[in-house]
Parts: sequence; structure tokens; C-alpha cells
Amino acid sequence: MRSRAHLHQREPAIEFVPVSIVEQLNFREIFGRDAPIEVDLGCGDATFLVAMAAQNPDRNFLGIERLLGRVRVACRKIARSNLENVRILRLESSYAVAHLLPAGAISGFHVLFPDPWPKRRHNRRRLFTAEFLGAIDCALEPSGLLHVATDHADYFLSIYKMITTKSSFSISEEATEFPITAFEQKLAGNGAAIQRLLLRKVSPVT
Repeated sequence: MRSRAHLHQREPAIEFVPVSIVEQLNFREIFGRDAPIEVDLGCGDATFLVAMAAQNPDRNFLGIERLLGRVRVACRKIARSNLENVRILRLESSYAVAHLLPAGAISGFHVLFPDPWPKRRHNRRRLFTAEFLGAIDCALEPSGLLHVATDHADYFLSIYKMITTKSSFSISEEATEFPITAFEQKLAGNGAAIQRLLLRKVSPVT
């Protein structure tokens, strides 16, 4: 079924609220054009999202963020940038990927510094699970990108093991430079080690 997205009245070209959260999104309605779509999960204040959209005007960018305060900051930042290829959706990332993104519709996902939930009893709250990776796999187009970054060594190892045991993804060695998030700038200033993975969806052998 087709989704009908309501654009937020205060930020008419930025934040949108789907009429239904059980129907898949219609990106042509949301962006007003057909173009490759990249999704920033947990986009925070949209520093990364705005930079990517400015560098790639031929692509559409969707930021998904759960926290209202961050959504408001992100919308103000995008409004000041005058970019027309960015939208914000306030929703839980795992739910949005699993239920709102059409199969094969996304050219790339960026998952930057997700909450590591370092205490063992909280590990089950982590974003990266087998189910989440399966949903990412489904939403990505063939050869689509999955870009992951974290400063938490244990979480990185967990993600790495999860991904390398899943045949749907292969580690990419391509040299790609991405904009730096506000959180990454803070980490760099504190001398934190940042681990990064760049993966491509592998098409099944027929």
C-alpha cells in the first residue's frame, strides 16, 4: 500500500509525519522526485546529513531520529542550509527499517556511533541484531552501501562478527571519505579510537 506523508507545518520541506506507521514510505511523494536514497540512522543534529546532502545534490537523504530535541535541532540546521534533498523522520530506527522502507529502495545506510549499551545486561538493547541486519539487507538495493562507525571496541567486534558471518555483505576496501559528525569531532578531540566498516550488499549467486 502507498504511504501518504504529511509534511510538518513548521518545517514544510524537512520533517514529515507518515499518515500510517504500518505502510511503506513513498519516496517520490516525500522528496518530489526520483533519485537514489541514502538513510542516516540516528542522525542526531544532522551535521553529517547536511554535509552529505550538500556534497551530493543528485541524491536524496533521509535522517531518522527518535529524540524530539535532536529532531528540532536537525530541522533548524537543514532549514538554514536551504537544502531541498533532505527529510527527517522522527521514529525508532530499527522499526523504520523493518516496516517502512520498501525492499531494494535504499542505496546506502549510515549508522554512526549507535549507543553501545556497554553493560552486559543491556546488550539486548543494541541496534545491531541479526533481525536488524536482515531488515537492512532487505531495504538495500543490490551492491548497496552499509557504513558503520563506533568508538566502542567491544561493540565494533560484535558488529564485525555479526556481519562477517552473514553472507549478504562483503567488506569494501574502497577509499571513501565521509563528513565528520559533531560527535566524531568531540571524540577526535579526546583522542578516542574510531572503528569504521564499509560494506556492500552481495547479490545472491544464481
